[in-house]
Amino acid sequence: MTDPSAGTSGLATASTAGGNAAENTAKALRNKNEKPRGLWGDAWLDLRRRPLFIAASLIILVLLFIAAFPSVFTSADPAFQDLSKVRQTPSAEAWFGYDNLGRDIFARAVHGTRASIAVGLLATLLTVVLGGGVGIVAGYFGGWVDNLLSRFSEIFLGLPFVLGAIVILTTFNAEVTIPSATRIVAQVVLTIAVLSWPISMRIMRSAAISAKQQDYVKAARALGASAPRIILRHMLPNCLAPVLVYSTIALGGFIGAEATLSFLGIGLRDPVVSWGVMIAESRNYIQAAPHLLFFPAGFLVITVLAFVMLGDAVRDALDPKQK
Repeated sequence: MTDPSAGTSGLATASTAGGNAAENTAKALRNKNEKPRGLWGDAWLDLRRRPLFIAASLIILVLLFIAAFPSVFTSADPAFQDLSKVRQTPSAEAWFGYDNLGRDIFARAVHGTRASIAVGLLATLLTVVLGGGVGIVAGYFGGWVDNLLSRFSEIFLGLPFVLGAIVILTTFNAEVTIPSATRIVAQVVLTIAVLSWPISMRIMRSAAISAKQQDYVKAARALGASAPRIILRHMLPNCLAPVLVYSTIALGGFIGAEATLSFLGIGLRDPVVSWGVMIAESRNYIQAAPHLLFFPAGFLVITVLAFVMLGDAVRDALDPKQK
């Protein structure tokens, strides 16, 4: 006799196999229609799945919004002084209290976001442009050009950062008693960039040396493409990843460097308001009024940590070894 259950089982198996085949065919068609992703596409897809990247990005977006629109968060004048409220502790009237001149610390911390982040962004941009440009030229041409540019960069690389900043900023300010806010910010940005560009130069140089050995560069050279075209159209897009990772992490470091220079009295100063300036003004009152230091230092730590977290996430997403 024939087992009816065997026939039913066979039909079910055939139906399941047919369904799996149809599903696999549909997946294959979808994959065929999808455009292949490059390095940046894969990196963006990977970054969206990282909680570290999302958290850091949200913090940075909030800080950028504060820097762009400080009046949304406070209507107080950061330069207004009320000597009757000197070093008062936080209250409902002033969330962060008042400093040693009776100025609202919350208002100064909010308005100081713009100067601190602006210095970090501008210094990073200048460092990457200067160092990246020199590095890709040195890596592409090699030979005596590479040796000359590498030896030149080592002059700046061997100079201690704080000592170099003291020399440069002291020299800039020797003949100016009361410099303008724009001049003060520009001096600090240029100083940080001049002392930091050799690092991005070395990173870009290494990437360029590796890229110029690739077949697409050799093919472009064989077809008669000029050196500027090969560098800008073929090599630069493929050498940006390591420099981008460095710049993201360095941005937080440059914000901390601005605070260090301001604390030493050679960085930003009045009339510029920044977290470094606030920390410098609180150094003589740390024990008597710790809130003068706590709040600007808290903003600074959170900002630097956010950029370092963002840099770590970008590095992991762009690192082929992590795939």
